[in-house]
Amino acid sequence: MRTCLIIISCLFLCLPLVAQGKGTMSPKERKVDMNSPTFVPMVRVGKVLEDGDSIKYVEMSNVYVYAPLTFKNNRQRNAYNRLVNNVKKVLPIAKEVNRAIIETYEYLATLPNQKAREEHLKLVEKSIKAQYTPKMKRLTLSQGKLLIKLIYRETNSSSYELVQAFLGSSKAVFYQTFAWMFGASLKKEYDPEGKDRLTERVVRLVEAGQL
Repeated sequence: MRTCLIIISCLFLCLPLVAQGKGTMSPKERKVDMNSPTFVPMVRVGKVLEDGDSIKYVEMSNVYVYAPLTFKNNRQRNAYNRLVNNVKKVLPIAKEVNRAIIETYEYLATLPNQKAREEHLKLVEKSIKAQYTPKMKRLTLSQGKLLIKLIYRETNSSSYELVQAFLGSSKAVFYQTFAWMFGASLKKEYDPEGKDRLTERVVRLVEAGQL
């Protein structure tokens, strides 16, 4: 879906190239496996000393308990199942975007001037399109829209704001207009306690390895 390509290409422009001595990865080295489970429950056993006594402890990932969902019909049930599948597919990408943005801010700060930063982003754009275009072609429009919301959840910024910060207002407007033509919006926010309440429930369960 072309809209998904626009969304992900402008967001993944934020991925940094490999920085010597910085321990960051190039876009070619960075992989997001969209076909395998990403989130698994965590259990860690350890011990601490307390007043001379050795006390064992168990550290676990969050476990969420919700009231069972009730569906009025098969249409609602199928819609929920699609939501679960879509979250599993795009949540890893949203988390990758968040990690990449953090690394990018750190890396761009090491470059000497604006010209060097702009040249760096041009190289990144070429590499990102080569790596991620085949994967993004497999996303549907609904998955692309969900990706925009989950990126907001992970970064606390809209996709529009992220593009604006890295590429400037003119490109942000261009990408927003293009996305709007295909029924999407880079300005979409995420409301975990309101209209996105069910999505937040699914996201938490997926993160905890419960779905």
